[in-house]
Amino acid sequence: MTAFPTGFLWGVATAGHQNEGDNVTSDTWFLENVSPTVFREPSGKACNGWELWEGDLDLVAGMGLNAYRFSVEWARIEPVEGEFSEEALAHYEAIVDGCHARGLTPLVTLSHFTSPHWFAARSAWLDPEAPALFARFTGAVMDRFGDRIAYVVTFNEPDLPEMLTWAGLPPFVAELEKQTLAAASVAAGVERYRAGNVMLREDFAGMRAGMTAAHLAAKAAVKERRPELPVGLSLAMCDDVAAPGGEAVRNRKRAEVYDYWLRLAAADDFVGVQNYERLVYGPDGLLPPPAGAVLNGMGTPVDPASLRGAVEYAHQVSGVPVLVTEHGVSTPDDAIRAGFIAPSLDLLADAIADGIPVLGYCHWTLMDNFEWIFGYGPRLGLHEVDSETFARTAKPSAGAYAAYVATARAAAATVPLP
Repeated sequence: MTAFPTGFLWGVATAGHQNEGDNVTSDTWFLENVSPTVFREPSGKACNGWELWEGDLDLVAGMGLNAYRFSVEWARIEPVEGEFSEEALAHYEAIVDGCHARGLTPLVTLSHFTSPHWFAARSAWLDPEAPALFARFTGAVMDRFGDRIAYVVTFNEPDLPEMLTWAGLPPFVAELEKQTLAAASVAAGVERYRAGNVMLREDFAGMRAGMTAAHLAAKAAVKERRPELPVGLSLAMCDDVAAPGGEAVRNRKRAEVYDYWLRLAAADDFVGVQNYERLVYGPDGLLPPPAGAVLNGMGTPVDPASLRGAVEYAHQVSGVPVLVTEHGVSTPDDAIRAGFIAPSLDLLADAIADGIPVLGYCHWTLMDNFEWIFGYGPRLGLHEVDSETFARTAKPSAGAYAAYVATARAAAATVPLP
């Protein structure tokens, strides 16, 4: 193992809507429950994390980690436009304080795809007032417990819509997304119901502009209160590799999906990288997996080198330090996950040794949860969850990650973080 620097953040990542359950004032909840809907099933109680959060923090601390990334749900904090919930603010404040009590660094995401229902009814990020509304929400969060958080992620994967255009999804998915938003518009009694995680291609440019302005407005709201608090955004990033002759295709994907946001991140304190796969492109597009390759739930090879590649490209374009805010593998076979962690992290350590500034690593995710339009089918957790009792049971991968972190922390170099 190449040594990681002292102060390196070792964590796991979760998201409010995917874990908490009963997020009834959110746009995603509304979209799950219209007909037709692109969501395979409703989120319901999810993992009941709203009630079981203290035990979940105990799981994180029990793995020997020192960081926890979670999201605050705007829909809970401002369930009605202009009305802020004391209960929700107190709840998230308790999580922040619970992190500190357990020696965990709180990494807070402001928008992990979901927004309030009322915001979606205003057409979400297409609304000219969206940046100001998001900044107002950010200010409420900062005023309540911003003095105790360590990193702020404004947006989770704002580049995902563009990435999905490269994913080879069947055409009926885009049509069903359009039908879902049309049904939601009718059900809400508005002309244009829009959401961050069900997006129409004709809205891409407007939504990108709105999220860009909202990111800048939220960052300003944070810096006004705590100028030293690091702020960034997290991007979905494959490790895109060019086989001979595939450079033009690979470069076009990078330009369409990542580069705009990476250039925006150049003015931030860090950029979050969320990596799950390495894809190889030839002159005619994506190459099939090699014979005998171990495949993830997306049908692409499980490749430990993907994380280093994505991190290096993110830093190359943005020029700022990288925080790995998500990394994992979708598979029901936990032996694959358990065996994937150490070689991935060894290669990340090599990147650090080669001069790439990496602040920390968060594995996705603490437990199996609600995976958006795919429902409860995909498995990415270090713990499994009983769908009736919500009991959490550690998988072997949780032990593999904990053991790696214990060794890494014991051998931590005296090299300071960038």
